[in-house]
Amino acid sequence: LIPSIGDTTPLHSLPCRLSWRVPVIVVVMGVTGAGKTTIGVLLAQRLGWEFVDADSFHSPANVEKIRLGIPLDDADRAPWLRSLREAMERWSAEGKNVVLACSALKQSYRDALYIAGQTRFVYLKGSYELIYQRLRQRHGHFASEAILASQFAALEEPGDAITVSTVSIDRSENDIVEEIMHTRAADGGPKGP
Repeated sequence: LIPSIGDTTPLHSLPCRLSWRVPVIVVVMGVTGAGKTTIGVLLAQRLGWEFVDADSFHSPANVEKIRLGIPLDDADRAPWLRSLREAMERWSAEGKNVVLACSALKQSYRDALYIAGQTRFVYLKGSYELIYQRLRQRHGHFASEAILASQFAALEEPGDAITVSTVSIDRSENDIVEEIMHTRAADGGPKGP
């Protein structure tokens, strides 16, 4: 809809008929045990998007180190981050909307994963005690208390960047997903498929 010459209707009140389809990648981040996979799967289901777990990008050597309780260092994580970034660029080129569960503990990691205009981070924030209790109740996950401690030590909490939403995990999974949906919608982010 294009206003005619002499029309005094403010442009912001005219209905927009153009739709720009930009793929979005929501990175659900936090330490092990924060609920990245659970919340990421629920969020992806609500949005009708694909869900991907960054743990599946780790090399067998990294998985073995984690299983043995040996914290990963930046050298261990570098190829993992490169693989994730390549996948994110591929999803972007294919026009895919994706929810990615990824620790993204350090700002440098988030910088490596960030694609301008397309990447949003959701930081699942919880206390060490709460997350440790959750980890003790989990079965079949390869992370240990030593890994949790090392991740809290390495964690650089995101600031109030426009691309990051911080969500407290001290409530139900559905409440967490609702808050993410509400926050993303309020900032012009994705509301659905």
